[in-house]
Amino acid sequence: MGRALADKGQRVTVDDVLSIFRSSGALLEGHFILSSGLRSPVFLQKARVFMYPDKAEKLCRALAEKIVAEGFGDVSQVVSPAVGGIIPGYETARHLGKPAIYTERVNGQFELRRGFELGQGEKVIVVEDIVTTGLSIRECIAAISALGAQVVAAACLIDRSGGEADVGVPLVSLARYKVPAYPADALPPELAAIPAIKPGSRGLS
Repeated sequence: MGRALADKGQRVTVDDVLSIFRSSGALLEGHFILSSGLRSPVFLQKARVFMYPDKAEKLCRALAEKIVAEGFGDVSQVVSPAVGGIIPGYETARHLGKPAIYTERVNGQFELRRGFELGQGEKVIVVEDIVTTGLSIRECIAAISALGAQVVAAACLIDRSGGEADVGVPLVSLARYKVPAYPADALPPELAAIPAIKPGSRGLS
């Protein structure tokens, strides 16, 4: 990496985070169909970052520190939406010293399975990998709220909406990185000329 990720207690910059994505071959350019259905010339293939435990550990340690610094560390559990949020949720929970659980889609709706439980009034934080529109977080929050638990905040490694996504609770992001995203029927000519691929997992059987 060109610049080392900040040590504990130091501020992590957008360049620090993107440096890890670039060094992992995870910052892709082309024509991509995002999980939201929007199209973009840039895709953050976080799975390539999570291949390397040391890189995932550095990013999630920094995210955990930011969660605490912003006053949201007093929770009982970390909850993540499957599939993409499982690894960052687990690793961030490890640095927070909290259990990590996750929701899964059942007939299109998020639910807790595998014996995971949330109590009435229990305070939790939702941890996701990448946020574009915030849909997965909002759906995860809805599932949690239906069980009577309270989501005090959400957190992610990269907010690619640049702070525009509304998830319904405060959003702690390690980095804000605004990337263009377009509806499929409103593509710029240079993007429309490139075949689209869908590298994410939503919608796969």
